[in-house]
Amino acid sequence: MSNPSLVSLLITPYTILLLFVLYYLLPYLAKTHWLFIPAPFPAAYTNLWLLWQARRGRRFLAVNEAHKKYGKFVRIAPNHISIADDGAIQAVYGHGNGFLKSDYYDAFVSIRRGLFNTRDRTEHTRKRKTVSHTFSAKSIGQFEQYIHANIELFVKQLTKLSQTQRNPKTEYASIDALNWFNYLAFDIIGDLAFGAPFGMLEKGKDVAEVRKTPDSPPTYAPAIEVLNRRGEVSGTLGIIPGLKPYASYLPDSFFSKGLEAVENLAGIAVARVSERLKPEVMANNTRVDLLARLMEGRDETGAKLGREELTAEALTQLIAGSDTTSNTSCALLYWVLRTPGVMKKLQEVVDEALPERVKVPTYAMLKDVPYIQYVIQETMRIHSTSSLGLPRQIPVGNPPVEICGRTFLAGDVISVPSYTIHHSTEIWGPDAEAFVPERWAPERLTARQKAAFIPFSTGPRACVGRNVAEMELTCIVGAVFRNFEFVLEQEHDMETREGFLRKPLGLAVGIRRRAV
Repeated sequence: MSNPSLVSLLITPYTILLLFVLYYLLPYLAKTHWLFIPAPFPAAYTNLWLLWQARRGRRFLAVNEAHKKYGKFVRIAPNHISIADDGAIQAVYGHGNGFLKSDYYDAFVSIRRGLFNTRDRTEHTRKRKTVSHTFSAKSIGQFEQYIHANIELFVKQLTKLSQTQRNPKTEYASIDALNWFNYLAFDIIGDLAFGAPFGMLEKGKDVAEVRKTPDSPPTYAPAIEVLNRRGEVSGTLGIIPGLKPYASYLPDSFFSKGLEAVENLAGIAVARVSERLKPEVMANNTRVDLLARLMEGRDETGAKLGREELTAEALTQLIAGSDTTSNTSCALLYWVLRTPGVMKKLQEVVDEALPERVKVPTYAMLKDVPYIQYVIQETMRIHSTSSLGLPRQIPVGNPPVEICGRTFLAGDVISVPSYTIHHSTEIWGPDAEAFVPERWAPERLTARQKAAFIPFSTGPRACVGRNVAEMELTCIVGAVFRNFEFVLEQEHDMETREGFLRKPLGLAVGIRRRAV
């Protein structure tokens, strides 16, 4: 009988089991300074726990529940600590700390890296310099004409619906408000970012042209559905970005359909930029919109954005400026309707601020009306469209950093969960789960609350489009409550699902035209 080979001696059920254990144990033990930080099982040993929560669309809730159970510091992955302390916000996201975006953002790259997903500090500085002038006060003032025109069409279409679909018994027409806020937000960002609306308000449905390359024949796809799928799959693959090249082969169709959505969303940007850059269009163009400003932008060397980079940045604007606005508008209507007295007060302050014949207000008419801003801010707090903790990595060579009494080392990934901070009773008081617009009155708002409010993040990576978003939301709120009355028709709470952003799944309301 021959002697057993060395390989057969080494490959036994016990060695396989040992390798399996070491595969998960070593990442845990490698972070000796984290050994006593609690974690939901098995998050300390594998990224699969966080991947599973993201796949279910409930990452923000799972992390929030973990903080309630384990406290301020929670290990949500072998190399990721979530810090539920507002004292960590500036340390993690503020200017001058030099922290980088983690590899989570690699999953969001499609055409090429843009301002949102670039991780290199020098490249980000170059891109931000090129793009930031797009959102100057002067530029934003010029954008309002396009926002206003689409809100006018929105009011016209809802007026028609409220009349043609009115239930004689209730006097209200039944609609899914989310759909119409989606159509409005997409048409506005289409107008701003690509030179023309998508036509969703006009058609009353979700459709957009797609081109794989500038010269490809057009196909069509539901842009809102595509954007939702893209956010969900990218937010999930960001947990294990190395999985992205193989994700379409996974048995779960969530991944293959999501990656198809990534391609379609990029194709929408390619199609719209190609249309805008046609010589005959450019020759007669007098528009002053986001794309025009992006085409004017130059970096420190005087170089403009190339076509591919221009398309990538236009895609970023499409993503950042569409469902963020529709999510917030929908959540605002929901919380206003379920909170007694808020709709009536909103209508009163809007009516008081507007001249009698004005149905669609300008931003200047409403921007200084306190109660409108209180309602918008309270919606962004309690709904938290960006609910997850945006992950940051301490760069190689960085000295140890102390945050909230704990030491973190180069290579560590840390985040501050927005939803948990925005719902903290320690910060916001015992009524943190209630919708209370009045908490934003200057005499009630504390310095701590003001600093802990981060719907647009903070620091060098904060949302560059914040001022456009605030203008848009203010004008939408004014137009909606100037022209319509609503009743909540669903008995259950508004359901949401998280991708990169937290998205309402629908909002059944009754609508009728106001007599003003």
